[in-house]
Amino acid sequence: MSRPERNEKKAPREEGSDLIDKLVSINRVAKVVKGGRRFGFAALVVVGDGKGRVGYGSGKAKEVSDAMRKATEDAKKSMRRIPLREGRTVHHDLYGRFGAGKVIIRTAPVGTGIIAGGPMRAVFEALGVQDVVAKSVGTSNPHNMLKATFDALEGMKSPRAVAAKRGKSVGEIVDRREGKASDSVKNEKSDKE
Repeated sequence: MSRPERNEKKAPREEGSDLIDKLVSINRVAKVVKGGRRFGFAALVVVGDGKGRVGYGSGKAKEVSDAMRKATEDAKKSMRRIPLREGRTVHHDLYGRFGAGKVIIRTAPVGTGIIAGGPMRAVFEALGVQDVVAKSVGTSNPHNMLKATFDALEGMKSPRAVAAKRGKSVGEIVDRREGKASDSVKNEKSDKE
């Protein structure tokens, strides 16, 4: 009888939130007091909807579950929209930095998968990216790697945003070669006339 009760409790929570949460790291810290040590936990969590929104958060508590809950709430508050190309990869190569952590994120063709390690993989899975190649250089501290990854992702511009900023159409921004070819064809036609 206890099993159906558990399933009934879990089902509404999963359907209502439809967010993907990934635990990046748990750190156990100790406070030395007169009677010995008191242990606490710090959690780092990434939350995303799998459709272009992602955020990260950290939480501290005496118990692991409380720390994870706090971190998840913090991550939900800091969610950001990241434009994706065809809903599967980034628009262009990105470089991010935070402290000693540096990341390089590159676009990838269909079927490549997520080639990234540690905290960056969690970010891409929560974001909904399917094809990407990423590398971290420098520190392996999960906090700095996450912040460097978000620094890179926030620097991404979609062709639509660039076109709006320049006051041009998306076609003029994306395919300049086709535009030049059509101009040369027009010039040849006018010469023949």
